[in-house]
Amino acid sequence: MSQTKMDSELITDKSIVVFDGVCNFCNASVNFIIKNDSKDNFRFAAYQSEAGEMLSKKYNFKFDDPETIILIEGGKAYEKSTAALRIAKKLDGIYSLLYSYIFIPKGVRDYFYKFIAKNRYKWFGKKDSCMIPSKEMRAKFL
Repeated sequence: MSQTKMDSELITDKSIVVFDGVCNFCNASVNFIIKNDSKDNFRFAAYQSEAGEMLSKKYNFKFDDPETIILIEGGKAYEKSTAALRIAKKLDGIYSLLYSYIFIPKGVRDYFYKFIAKNRYKWFGKKDSCMIPSKEMRAKFL
């Protein structure tokens, strides 16, 4: 796919969640977000996808060992706990209240985030390849 065509496909008014497509925990998190996003706020791209690679170049983040979720919103890229809390803010119901933890210093929040991220494969496993979204969910993936 050409750079120009891919760039035009990445233009969206939705927030974009870039995630580790082979991580079971990350895939479960994406499914959770979709289930609790009745306002259709989010689109998704796996790090390992062409869209994920294009976004990493455009927003200057690297995924040599993807231990973070990236949220692209309003032309800015957020990572780790900040991304997770900004995602929670837009979810349905009580989950939006998790955003109140944004007032905890970023270093403290990210310490716990990194602990979970470093152990996610050990605790939840990983796939040999990225998940293939169902027909109903394909429109949510870049």
